[in-house]
Amino acid sequence: MTRKLGTDGPAVSAIGLGAMGMSDLYGPSDRAESIATLHAALEAGVNLIDTGDFYGSGHNEMLIAEALAGHRREDVVLSVKFGALRDPAGGWGGNDCSPRAMKNSLAQSMQRLRTDYIDVYRPARLDPNVPIEDTVGAMAEMVQAGYIRHIGLSEVSMETLRRAHAVHPIADLQIEYSVISRSPDAILNELRDLGVGLTAYGVLSRGLISGHWNKAREGERDFRAINPRFQGENLDHNLQLVERLRAMAQAKGITVAQLAIAWVMARDPLVVPLVGARTRERLGESLGAGTVQLSKEDMREIDQALPHGAAAGERYNAYLMQGLDSEARTAANG
Repeated sequence: MTRKLGTDGPAVSAIGLGAMGMSDLYGPSDRAESIATLHAALEAGVNLIDTGDFYGSGHNEMLIAEALAGHRREDVVLSVKFGALRDPAGGWGGNDCSPRAMKNSLAQSMQRLRTDYIDVYRPARLDPNVPIEDTVGAMAEMVQAGYIRHIGLSEVSMETLRRAHAVHPIADLQIEYSVISRSPDAILNELRDLGVGLTAYGVLSRGLISGHWNKAREGERDFRAINPRFQGENLDHNLQLVERLRAMAQAKGITVAQLAIAWVMARDPLVVPLVGARTRERLGESLGAGTVQLSKEDMREIDQALPHGAAAGERYNAYLMQGLDSEARTAANG
């Protein structure tokens, strides 16, 4: 089962694999299990692998390259983000999406991934110091040179996307989308009109709505410790939402995670969910969502149980929210 990233983008598996957690932000990971999970994904027909050059400061790309050794390059669609700056301690230093920095990042990613082209290349965030036209214009040159096959964007507003699309066709917008992060609902028709696809990350809200998170894990030493949705009363409220999903999932004989992923898939054929599975067990569970059929009545029931705005807490802390150009649209539309 495949879907297409926009009008002119590549055909990809209906569910993609986001590899970030294998290198960064969600606590220790097991290298051997990560590689085994990547192998299992490819064997199961998953061809879309999403990464970023800043995930583990290059570690994730090298891990993926190791896992892909022996596989035909043309059988894999590599989606790579660039622009986020890191320091030796793992801290964040803003974004640099200038043409010069983009070309440097592209060269390094190709080296780490052991490839001579990237299928979908995208700035991780809008650089407020560089017009999007300059970034995409330089990327278009790399398309002409054969180093990039398609251009994508991440967490930008529709205004920014239209400006970029006027310079060069945009294959897809990558944005957080889940049953408790519903803002992209408002832009699906606009994306379709432009011929732009949507790759949805955070479909399980960083594990919050996976059905495997619990109150005892509050404060674990990873990215979620600074995420408002995982804190105090917000977490209590959000776990109650998960129990609503659990009741509906159990009635269907599926897991909470499968129901949450199936909901994203059912929103629109232009949406391709990325699952952040770090183990073969979680990957198998996630891919099981591909066989779940949700009726219109099922979708209405989920919408009633978890309406837009049901979650407590923002999806990032205040500092990181400031870097989301996509939230300009959200604020404007209420």
